[in-house]
Amino acid sequence: MRKFNVTGLCVPRMHYMADTSDKIRQIMAMVEQGDYFTINRGRQYGKTTTLSLLEKGLPKEYTVIKVSFEGVSDGMFDAEADFCQGLLNVCSKYFTERNLPGSEAWIDSSITSFDLLDAFLNKTCKDKKIVLMIDEVDKTSNNFIFLKFLGMLRDKFLKRNDGAGATFQSVILAGVYDIKNLKFKMIQAGTHQLKDGEKRINSPWNIAIDFKVDMTLNEKEIASMLAEYEGDHKTGMNIEAIAKEIRAYTNGYPYLVSRICQYIENDFNRDWTLQGVQNAVKEMLFEQSTLFDDIFKNIESNPDLKDLLRELTVGNRVYSYNIDNQAIQIATIYGIVEKRDRLVAIHNRIFEVRIANYFASEKELRDSKLTMRASVECVTAGNKFNMELLLKRFAEHYYEMYNSKDVDFLERECRLLFITYLRPFINGTGFYHLESETRSGKKTDIIVDYLSEQFIVELKLWYGEVAHEEAFEQLAGYLENKNKDTGYLLTFDFRKEQNVGKPQVKWVEHKGKKILDVMVGF
Repeated sequence: MRKFNVTGLCVPRMHYMADTSDKIRQIMAMVEQGDYFTINRGRQYGKTTTLSLLEKGLPKEYTVIKVSFEGVSDGMFDAEADFCQGLLNVCSKYFTERNLPGSEAWIDSSITSFDLLDAFLNKTCKDKKIVLMIDEVDKTSNNFIFLKFLGMLRDKFLKRNDGAGATFQSVILAGVYDIKNLKFKMIQAGTHQLKDGEKRINSPWNIAIDFKVDMTLNEKEIASMLAEYEGDHKTGMNIEAIAKEIRAYTNGYPYLVSRICQYIENDFNRDWTLQGVQNAVKEMLFEQSTLFDDIFKNIESNPDLKDLLRELTVGNRVYSYNIDNQAIQIATIYGIVEKRDRLVAIHNRIFEVRIANYFASEKELRDSKLTMRASVECVTAGNKFNMELLLKRFAEHYYEMYNSKDVDFLERECRLLFITYLRPFINGTGFYHLESETRSGKKTDIIVDYLSEQFIVELKLWYGEVAHEEAFEQLAGYLENKNKDTGYLLTFDFRKEQNVGKPQVKWVEHKGKKILDVMVGF
């Protein structure tokens, strides 16, 4: 019986998999054109599975050699002779392990330099369409022997296109980093030191074309996986609706898609409903996994990345997408952010909430002022969430704890303060996510899901009466899009003149929508 898989290679006969044949066809076209390229995406993005599907999908006229240097001895990279013999060995081993003919052609003990390897490839690749795939290339890409090998491939590629010599039809590298970002990776690792290495770092892979295939799973592809599952189990799920909901939370990040399905199958009694998807998401907001461990390790080790992600989740800034900005480059390479409407956006809702929770947890540990002033039982009585009461209690707490001396701090921290206050009331039963309005450069609405209820809270800074009226207009439009009648507007007023000294809380009707208007200041 097949199952959902989130570790290692996905195999069609063993696992439920999205139909990514459109993506594979796009990559096959690149191979047929003789392109060299890198499939570089964040961790657990389906790179290894994509290589496997491509390997099996290429026509018989192609000879595929798919290797990884992950398990080889470090001594392979000590000298040219070691590398050349190591490369031939892993190529020969590829054929032997699959019981394919051709392993003997890759055994030659005389190949002890790149010049000899160059001549060997001229002979071996002549009149053949051989595709070399190297997986987990990050393991070796900061090694100058490997870079020299890439430089040799570059020279052979150029000569082939000029009608001189033979080489691989296509070379595909797969890893988190694009070899074009190698200088950056080596700086991060502390291994980039020698000025005479600049040319070697920048040059070996500039023949590669950009890999523009969208590796995220769209609704149709997610639905194809669910349809396979439904064919086996007959649950009666609404495939299109579930696929849309999973896509909404994951933005198609392959690990997150499969993990939600795995939770529903194994932990929630095959509850293939929208509520089942939300239950799975709640579990993912607290789970430990290699993916999330890597994200937080990278946040902790890079202050610029940490500042960027803080502002994008709980802060008050938006960033234009500038790949030359090192923090944006890091976050993009790791798959944490993406370019959306020319702005930087957290890749998906699950990442957004996990990262926001990270900063909220830091805030809880640092600031004893954030002790709850309303009981969980009061706000969540009878399996109902009282958002009106929570906002009133938050506003009262705010007035008790802060004053005009805290303005600079509060302007930076207001969103984080509210999220930190909110979390204890919903954890275990509900969860929140952030709806980014990146097209207009607006910040975010906080959407709270609690059992079958959903609450939409708009957070704003005070910029005058006109802007406040526009906030009502924006929230009413958002409520209309979400088919909701009630919303909540929380405004932080940092004007220096004295305010009324207590929260202003009132219900307002705007364009047929009921909006709780909460104003906090000093």
